[in-house]
Amino acid sequence: MSREQRRAIAGKLRNAPEQPEAASIDQMRAGFAAFMSQCPVPAGHRETPATLAGRPAVLVEPTGTPRPGTILYFHGGSFSLGSPRTAMGLTANLVLRTGVRALSLDYRLAPEHPFPAGIEDCLAAYRSLLADNDPSSIVFAGDSAGGGLSVTTTLAARDAGLPMPAGIVAFSPGLDHTRSGASLVTKEEADPFFTRESMGETGELYLAGADPAQPLLAPAVHADLTGFPPVLLQVGTNEVLLDDSVRLAERAREADVDVILDITADVPHVFHAFTDALDEAGQALDRAALFIKQRLA
Repeated sequence: MSREQRRAIAGKLRNAPEQPEAASIDQMRAGFAAFMSQCPVPAGHRETPATLAGRPAVLVEPTGTPRPGTILYFHGGSFSLGSPRTAMGLTANLVLRTGVRALSLDYRLAPEHPFPAGIEDCLAAYRSLLADNDPSSIVFAGDSAGGGLSVTTTLAARDAGLPMPAGIVAFSPGLDHTRSGASLVTKEEADPFFTRESMGETGELYLAGADPAQPLLAPAVHADLTGFPPVLLQVGTNEVLLDDSVRLAERAREADVDVILDITADVPHVFHAFTDALDEAGQALDRAALFIKQRLA
């Protein structure tokens, strides 16, 4: 990352709206949406309102004839913020780079709908897609909390006896609500977005008293990934969540699952969103698109 790119990212962070003390969930959501609106959304795609298993969604397609397959996308936002709109830059970039359509799900959010509501919505959306699509034509993808949902939805699908999707793509995923990764401490100074304390505060909204030491809340620590499809984990070294991906990759290896742990140096959480400022963002999206095309071939 060049000095100019560092300055561009720093400028975005300076322009992020400050949250007032004891901000309401509505204020937090508005602030997150305002920050994400600074991230570029590429032209050359179509967006159409859709519904999946009774939940709103957005169908994202290339302007030409799409290639066969579907990307089921889960947005980020600490399980309590965000929407398909806040993740549209990431979703549209995957669509344009692969030529494959995406369905971005507006799953229920905490604290109004804590664990396991989001996973239930994502699983129901996958069931709905399976009614008309072969599982080999579906790839899960997501960022941050949505990256975590791409993994936990796969766990829930396997345990429900559903066929596995063709693959999983997770950008900077959150995979451990026990907050036991060493990077929560060792990367706290480098991470421009999160601290261990802030992760705990937003995590409590999702947990609502649930024990975090279970596979659907801490797959990096407690999940058996036997039977999983190939997984691509992309994460930056300047992230307190770095070890979530590192440990999940190890669990995948132990379960004889194909896994790619793709670590980019000196970049922040979900750096993929900053395609206007970071060369590494577009490069990582290109690698993710190649993975998806290979899985859907």
